Amino acid sequence: MHILEPRAQPSQLMRWTAPLIAILATLTAGSFLFWLLDKSPLESFHVFFVEPLTTSYGWSELLIKASPLILIAQGLAIGFKARIYNIGAEGQLIIGALFGGGIAIHFDGVDATWLIPAMVVAGALGGALWGALPALLKTRFNAEETLTTLMLTYVAGFIMAYMVNGPWRDPEGMNFPQSIMFGDGALFGILFDGSRVNTSIFITLAVVLAFWLFNARSFLAYQIEVGGQAPAASRYAGFSAKQTVWFSLVMSGLTAGLAGVGEVAGPVGQLNLNISPGYGFAAIIVAYLGRLHALGIVLAGFLMALIYLGGEAAQVSLQLPAAITGIFQGMLLFFLLGADAFIDNKLRRPAFGS
Repeated sequence: MHILEPRAQPSQLMRWTAPLIAILATLTAGSFLFWLLDKSPLESFHVFFVEPLTTSYGWSELLIKASPLILIAQGLAIGFKARIYNIGAEGQLIIGALFGGGIAIHFDGVDATWLIPAMVVAGALGGALWGALPALLKTRFNAEETLTTLMLTYVAGFIMAYMVNGPWRDPEGMNFPQSIMFGDGALFGILFDGSRVNTSIFITLAVVLAFWLFNARSFLAYQIEVGGQAPAASRYAGFSAKQTVWFSLVMSGLTAGLAGVGEVAGPVGQLNLNISPGYGFAAIIVAYLGRLHALGIVLAGFLMALIYLGGEAAQVSLQLPAAITGIFQGMLLFFLLGADAFIDNKLRRPAFGS
């Protein structure tokens, strides 16, 4: 029998190599999975990872799907560094979409330059407020944020369902749970003809730059990282644990809210029950795969977006179920966590008789 023993000094090189190990392990396990499904692994991988990128439209869709993943993961990474685990970004995305979409619905028919900025601000505020709720519960009642953020995701989903089935339901929508389609003034402008790429990607670019500068130059970022890696040293230095909790959860909620606005004022164009295919949960994997680094998250975001596209292509070309996307995401996270476990710990055989 062996036990895991913490390493005195985990290898930083291996920590950055771990995502590559996890990707290779996922591909290996994926080959076995395709074989069990009676599919050629080589043909399946071509459909999954190559076919979506053979057209300009495929590349544009990759950008569309990567943008919200990168945006949300940037905010999550702040809390993860401090060991504040927000796993409810999906709910914060939904509330951000509701706040921003509510502006579009209220001002339907108005074509003004201030409408999109107002929606963006409202969406950011909604997501931040939804992130502030678990921050309050954490600092006031010591409630575990992993539970509160997750449970609030379901509350957000029920609020969305109520609004699109009730007050905001499109009267001409054939009784479907959806709002009216937003007017042109409430939609981000299309950047490339024949694609869905829109100006919301500039928000993502701005957030990536802002968080890179924050992590590289900000003393607050240093406090957050010390608080996560060495809580005792953080307390000794007088760093505020409550400030870290509030900042982490509010900022991660804010970026998720921005992603929600980007979806409803972008490719979705309305409020409905399917504005996100699980971006808030997938962004957790993106943050860890990118090693909680602003630029690493960008690369991980594109990989996760490719998995989404590949899953859609596999459903059409290989007649595989939609769950194939979630399976690959789950394997990637499992192998990444496994690699990290052996980077931080080593196997040791206990001494005889101990």
